[in-house]
Amino acid sequence: MKFDSIAFALAVKDVVAAIPVGKVSTYGDVAALAGSPSHARLVGKILGSIGMDSDLPCHRVVNSQGRPAPHWHAQLSLLRSEGIEIGISNRVNLARYRWNPPLPGQDLYTD
Repeated sequence: MKFDSIAFALAVKDVVAAIPVGKVSTYGDVAALAGSPSHARLVGKILGSIGMDSDLPCHRVVNSQGRPAPHWHAQLSLLRSEGIEIGISNRVNLARYRWNPPLPGQDLYTD
């Protein structure tokens, strides 16, 4: 099956729009929730192509170490304004602030 980059970009935008205030997600998490877990770098490119004045909360997406985009200096301020504490080396504590919705096909409740 051929990878549909347009459908993936739309799914990425839907996932990012769903990240709640006060939570973050990683590029890899967004890729997995959008249905293509091996496309974390493409998530970064998609989000990077969206203007910073967009209503999409791209600032809630960080790398797998909890670090913000290196070129986006306002990202930390936006996260702080939502109550997210920024720790040592400008990292977000993923154990505390990571958004963990169920993956596609995963049940909300497990026995």
